Amino acid sequence: NCGSGRTKPSAMARDSNLQVLSALDAAKTQLYHFTAIIIAGMGFFTDAYDLFSISIVTKLLGRLYYYDPGYPKPGTLPPNVAAAVNGVALCGTLAGQLFFGWLGDKMGRKKVYGLTLVLMVVCSLASGLSFGKETKGVIATLCFFRFWLGFGIGGDYPLSATIMSEYANKRTRGAFIAAVFAMQGFGILAGGIVGLIVSAIFDHAYNRPAYSVDPVGSTAPQADYIWRIILMFGAFPALLTYYWRMRMPETARYTALIAKNAQQAAKDMSKVLQVEIEAEEDKLEKIMAEPANSFGLFSRKFLRRHGLHLLGTTTTWFLLDIAFYSQNLFQKDIFSAIGWIPPAQTMSATNEVFRIARAQTLIALCSTVPGYWFTVALIDIMGRFAIQLMGFFFMTVFMFALAIPYHHWTLKANRIGFVVMYSFTFFFANFGPNATTFVVPAEIFPARLRSTCHGISAAAGKAGAIVGAFGFLYAAQPTDPTKTDKGYPPGIGVKNSLIVLGCVNFLGLLFTFLVPEAKGKSLEEMSGENEEDATNAGADASTRTVPV
Repeated sequence: NCGSGRTKPSAMARDSNLQVLSALDAAKTQLYHFTAIIIAGMGFFTDAYDLFSISIVTKLLGRLYYYDPGYPKPGTLPPNVAAAVNGVALCGTLAGQLFFGWLGDKMGRKKVYGLTLVLMVVCSLASGLSFGKETKGVIATLCFFRFWLGFGIGGDYPLSATIMSEYANKRTRGAFIAAVFAMQGFGILAGGIVGLIVSAIFDHAYNRPAYSVDPVGSTAPQADYIWRIILMFGAFPALLTYYWRMRMPETARYTALIAKNAQQAAKDMSKVLQVEIEAEEDKLEKIMAEPANSFGLFSRKFLRRHGLHLLGTTTTWFLLDIAFYSQNLFQKDIFSAIGWIPPAQTMSATNEVFRIARAQTLIALCSTVPGYWFTVALIDIMGRFAIQLMGFFFMTVFMFALAIPYHHWTLKANRIGFVVMYSFTFFFANFGPNATTFVVPAEIFPARLRSTCHGISAAAGKAGAIVGAFGFLYAAQPTDPTKTDKGYPPGIGVKNSLIVLGCVNFLGLLFTFLVPEAKGKSLEEMSGENEEDATNAGADASTRTVPV
């Protein structure tokens, strides 16, 4: 019996928790935790790979399908097409987060999890295929399948987070959920590396002159395979984990607290934890009879108990993603400015893909990936609240430091300084709110609404991403109509855009105060699911922002 390994829950939740859940909370870190991280993390790997690889490929699509004879520069995607190709996956993700988040609470985490994975694999492969050779057909097919790819990826957000939080123990739960999210870093690296390898092979096989030497000859017809191979490769990591995903038992919290099957929950977790666990059906019935375990998402009780929490998780994620996704704006300017990527007309098509992939991989290695792992290492020591507050604070500081003396940074002598400051902004996004906004919604809501609430929070984030990626594409255009990118109206300029982003980060810092601290507490303590009704008034106090 694993009773001896149980830690003593707080006074309020004393012994009213099921043994199977207490056993999970008190379990020592073991192999199944790491298996769960890898299985759950593969969705994020694919997510980051897909979102990231499209930016490597858009320049090539412009050269292949929008070549303008007589124009001194290679073809580029028109603004509306660029917005569609980049943004359609984000729109799909937003819809998928809401739909699959809700479905995960209705049908079970595991069933829906397999569904999202199949969708991701099929759509990754299909996005590399096209109906016909005409520009319209190619772009329309690409956008169609990227929308549904996004839809599958969207389902992965609430489900991966919920599964990991429900499997983890109390002590290291934050680190485990953050580690699932940190697999994004590896996805980004993989995107860069696959881009490098594929473009290098094609560059070697079909060595073409630069665009300025021979506009037509600079793009080998075979280059059309490059973007297809890069996009289709995203299906393989997801496919590899399908078998393991289907072998993983349903989480005990879903089986017991939602499906109300204590017997099955005890049986599944006895296998996983390799200890004997009692079913405790009577205790489950008693817990389920509590009024605290029956209110719905749109009830007054939810509003009173978790309303501010949901407001906190949605607003902070929304504000963070505005800043986080607008980085794509400056990447190409930054790379061209430091001379990592020479002007487009001095390169052949395959060479350009290679240069862009190299630059993005370097940025990922230096600033993106380390930030994630700092969070994993420190989240259960510092707590979610402190990391999120610190992250937003430094993002605000660095954005203003870039914006106010913006002219100073554009001078050639100061370019390296600009890149260092820019990298710091993203280091503190990942060692900060980018990771914590993902972790917290999986910990603070009741089991029967956990996946739904995480989906709502994540969808708010994606809405912010759409604002960041597109609003700022237009906003960052120069105020002088003669200097804008081809096809864009004049905007407010990069300096003012950066000032707006600084303000957005500051707002994120303020809304962080609505989010409670879950460090070291069990999921049931946070959501108040196993309290007697008499203590309900105290429940509100126990899940406030300040750790109790």
